[in-house]
Amino acid sequence: MRKLILSMSMSLDGFVSSPDGDVKWIFSGDQEAMAWKVQNLSNAGLIIMGSRSFQDMAPFWVTSASPFAPPMNQIPKAVFSRQGTGVLQGVADALEVARAGNAGSLQAGAESWAEAYVAGGDLAVEIAGLKAQHGKPIMALGGALFARSLIAHDLVDEYALMVHPIVLGRGVPIFSDLPAPRPLTLVSSKAFPLGSVAQIYRPAGQA
Repeated sequence: MRKLILSMSMSLDGFVSSPDGDVKWIFSGDQEAMAWKVQNLSNAGLIIMGSRSFQDMAPFWVTSASPFAPPMNQIPKAVFSRQGTGVLQGVADALEVARAGNAGSLQAGAESWAEAYVAGGDLAVEIAGLKAQHGKPIMALGGALFARSLIAHDLVDEYALMVHPIVLGRGVPIFSDLPAPRPLTLVSSKAFPLGSVAQIYRPAGQA
């Protein structure tokens, strides 16, 4: 059975974005931290996310030249949505627009977005099915509401948190829907030159 890793960037005071959704501070320019995140993502066998993040990310990544683009495009994906396969239509449209404008701008693997598995059933049941498949770990990327649901239902096997040296004061949390405190075990911690720290946690008592 493969594990589910929740990968998120957050501020020192525990927010994953500002109240209006701004995340510019995540791209701090710390190249070593960014390289760590790319490597961490590249180890995934499946990327999962909520429908809003999926629809926002797909049109960007299919033509992006970012170092994150190869794993984001080439790793298979699953989107959690009640819309059925209709959630894929916007992605298919974006691919057609990119092809019509300049086919060379499409990144390798871009079609994987339009081929994503649509998980429309019960969250825990869908996750159990994905975990039961063979392969490398599942990487959950967001958004915040989806992350909170995974955490609240105790479906996360490992937390890969990149904590940035910024205090937002207020914003969007991901640990706000817990029914009770949940102890975690620190597995590893790595600091980067500009102050970001990658922290890996697992639920206490889990190997």
